[in-house]
Amino acid sequence: MATIVRVDSVKGTPGYPPVSGGAIPTSTLQLNLVAPVSIEEARAFVRIHHYSEVMPRITRVCLGGYINGGTQDERLMAVATLGFGTRPLHTIRKLFPSLGTNDYLELGKLCVSDEMPPNSESWFIAQIVRHLKQHHPEVILLFSWADGIIGKPGYVYQASNFFYGGFIWTEMYLDAQGNRCHVRSVQGDPRLPQSSGAFKTRAYAETSKLGYQKFFGLQFRYLFPLCHKQEWEQLRLESTVSWQRGHYPKHVDCVWKKQTGKGTREACLLPTGIRTKYSIGRHAHQK
Repeated sequence: MATIVRVDSVKGTPGYPPVSGGAIPTSTLQLNLVAPVSIEEARAFVRIHHYSEVMPRITRVCLGGYINGGTQDERLMAVATLGFGTRPLHTIRKLFPSLGTNDYLELGKLCVSDEMPPNSESWFIAQIVRHLKQHHPEVILLFSWADGIIGKPGYVYQASNFFYGGFIWTEMYLDAQGNRCHVRSVQGDPRLPQSSGAFKTRAYAETSKLGYQKFFGLQFRYLFPLCHKQEWEQLRLESTVSWQRGHYPKHVDCVWKKQTGKGTREACLLPTGIRTKYSIGRHAHQK
């Protein structure tokens, strides 16, 4: 089959046919082509297939995984976006003081259709790593978070041999219907009184009256080095956290707390029936 060349509207880099690396799914449905896609295509795919529709703040690279790639029957079945979250320089400097935003990319969205068999994600990640090494040699680290706060300890990263770098506590809100609400959505709720600045208050007394519940949980750090082993070992010595393979977190390590009053929390379980697609935008508060 002829080499397929696509143009990435975000970075302008070509696509390429599949290469070895990553576990090969044993199914009639198999990804066989990874190529750049436009950010519009990525956003549309994420809206349908990902548990959170909120796109990362900054996207530099979008990649798509196809079945029947290079034929008239090809279908987009996986998408990854790479870029940065909030405060990109702060994120990398907090972990590696000598590095900057040119040295890493964050895996913002990794989204594979439920039609695909197990191991599709790890195969896709292997091709993402290959793409970055070929087309973005300045990038030496691929960084990501796993949302332990919704019960995801990061098994796909563990299967792909990422390094684990510990966790941080994070927060989320649920509305009265069990919808997971982004903090910006809560702060934009017109029913809340004005706080200082452009946003509404998130004081417990006010948000709880409107049916919001605030939960705390974990986010797990993962990283895949794209540089030479010697350079990575030097970075590990410099890093402010310990990076290791093995001893990965499991479901039992996902823990939660619920806000029960101003400044008070108590341990709890992950709420049942949680709807993990964020409620955002002007329609989030109309029901």
